[in-house]
Amino acid sequence: MIMSNPFFSVIVPAHNAEKFLEKTLDSVIMQDYKNYELIVVCDGCTDNTAEVAGKYADKVITTNHGMDGLARNAGLDVAEGQWILFLDHDDWWIHEYVMTEIRKMIHLLNDEADLIVFDFLWKGVGYYVNKANRMNIAVWSKAFRREFVGNTRFPAIEFTSDENFMNEILAKMPRSYKLDRLMYYYDYMRPGSQTEAHKRR
Repeated sequence: MIMSNPFFSVIVPAHNAEKFLEKTLDSVIMQDYKNYELIVVCDGCTDNTAEVAGKYADKVITTNHGMDGLARNAGLDVAEGQWILFLDHDDWWIHEYVMTEIRKMIHLLNDEADLIVFDFLWKGVGYYVNKANRMNIAVWSKAFRREFVGNTRFPAIEFTSDENFMNEILAKMPRSYKLDRLMYYYDYMRPGSQTEAHKRR
């Protein structure tokens, strides 16, 4: 069911993800916070990704960019939520209260925030995003105020589009806050993943 005036827009870029996407999207629909829209961008898919997405998502977009960053842009272009969350098609949220905790923090900050950063798990090992005062560049470990993102978009490049996007975001000096919660499971180097393919080159 499409929410009117959603607080969050969850954007999932997906490429031939029929084997993984259900677990990813299950972690969204199981959230105890329900005021969100789920946007899946089926990018260059030749399998049943769009059909799987159609069972879950409020919006399914078909593109043929071949790049996660440009697929995310397509999601940003139609997002209506006040805040943006990104989720990759083979990762998942590890708790049902991810959006609840983020929403609670935004409320405690009196809505005076532009960027919320949280922690993630990498194959069972906790990675703390703000460790040594370094902010991880991965966009999926953050929540972004949509108004603050504005017209900022991912460039048409592979593998470092997150870094370029984040550099532009940080150059605008967002009001950034850290939420000390492990929220996201990053399935790094899964056989067949984009990251794994890049590492083997």
